[in-house]
Amino acid sequence: MAFESLTDRLQNAFSKLRKKGKISETDLRGAMREIRLALLEADVNFTVVKNFVKTVRDKAIGADVLKGLNPTQQIVKIVNDELVKIMGDQAVDLNKSPKIPTIIMMVGLQGAGKTTTAGKLALKLKNEQKARPLMIAGDVYRPAAIDQLVQVGQQIDVPVFQLGTDVDPVEIVRQGLQKADEENNDYVIIDTAGRLQIDEKLMDELSRIKALAHPNEILLVVDAMTGQNAVNTAEGFNNQLDVTGVVLTKLDGDTRGGAALSIRAVTGKPIKFIGQGEKMTDLDVFHPDRMASRILGMGDMLTLIEKTQKEYDEKQAQDVTKKIRENSFDFNDFVDQMDQMQNMGSMEDIMKMIPGMANNPALKNANIDPKDMAHMKAIVLSMTPAEREDPNLLNPSRRRRIAGGSGRPVVEVNRMIKQFGQMKKMMNQMSKGNFNGMDGLLGKGVGGRLSKMAMNSMVRKVKKNKKKRMKKNRRNK
Repeated sequence: MAFESLTDRLQNAFSKLRKKGKISETDLRGAMREIRLALLEADVNFTVVKNFVKTVRDKAIGADVLKGLNPTQQIVKIVNDELVKIMGDQAVDLNKSPKIPTIIMMVGLQGAGKTTTAGKLALKLKNEQKARPLMIAGDVYRPAAIDQLVQVGQQIDVPVFQLGTDVDPVEIVRQGLQKADEENNDYVIIDTAGRLQIDEKLMDELSRIKALAHPNEILLVVDAMTGQNAVNTAEGFNNQLDVTGVVLTKLDGDTRGGAALSIRAVTGKPIKFIGQGEKMTDLDVFHPDRMASRILGMGDMLTLIEKTQKEYDEKQAQDVTKKIRENSFDFNDFVDQMDQMQNMGSMEDIMKMIPGMANNPALKNANIDPKDMAHMKAIVLSMTPAEREDPNLLNPSRRRRIAGGSGRPVVEVNRMIKQFGQMKKMMNQMSKGNFNGMDGLLGKGVGGRLSKMAMNSMVRKVKKNKKKRMKKNRRNK
């Protein structure tokens, strides 16, 4: 997963500072050296690293951080703030045309994932904005590129305009735009050709399409797994086309993540979306503050909440919350939650969004395999309806029967029942806003304290928003 090594290195640097108690300038220089090496190993641009480390060091010394209370926490906050700053401060929306259609041109090198990303973006607009997008197949060179886009369109139920491979791409775009006008499509997404490298022929064709279509957005799709080369690619395309934003793909792969920390600083162009999975729903808005939090191992609860909201309707959420608060959450609910979580993505990625879990030793040593989910489900389904509703009934003889029925060892059944009890207890605490007894889960170090602060802050925000909604409802009545 992206940033995993960087997170480990940064946590190690902060851990060394915490052990010092009082921090000297020599200690700070040592920590800055480790942070610099961690960023360089993550393939972050050298100039970006140099400026980042200098800024953090100057702020730590200039603000008398070293003389204050909890200097390590203050240094972590400075690092967090600077990470957010170099990635762009805040999320940037798509540019929209004052009249339909909004035209989005997808550009990038071959293999970066333009065609798949075009489909993901179309689906996102369709689901979240109730939009009626049209995709134009403008890549006439790559074998099966048009067929791929047509298949993507069928999968997400979005129309694709194409004229085959024997027509000039500019003419395809011209006729596609006419089709969009006739059908009143409010978004047009143009899938363009790529090359293995930037060349004059590619840029000439893209420039002609740009001149014809006058796109509101030129989104550059770059493969995060190419590391520093992704930044060089972004710089090359931006110089030729003046791109308006970047989409980073394959952030769920074995990538060091340096591109995410470099592109904005080098090109001045915002990262607007990130692709983190193979499903058509795996395209997320890029939030610099949330990414910084994940890099520092402090989780990303807001993204987790958004993912949850997509999978749950309001009544489901209320029912589950009520059961958790009443401590009546049972194995039937547990299976439902597993099904919902599998729809949200891999269990490992979800757990890392919870503050403190990214650097939790138990999680790092755990091999979270999709098969484990299936085994757990088999164990639950081998229980009687009464046992699922009341885990207290599960005596040793019942557990042996369940083990035989599910084909799992008794020790695995015992372990799962114990984990269910721990999870139930943790969820009950969290529902009441109590994180003080969760040192074992979140950790006792800087990351743990910051995680609990973040979670308490999140709860306060939720309660504040709830009061606002209630007040607004009273006014409307």
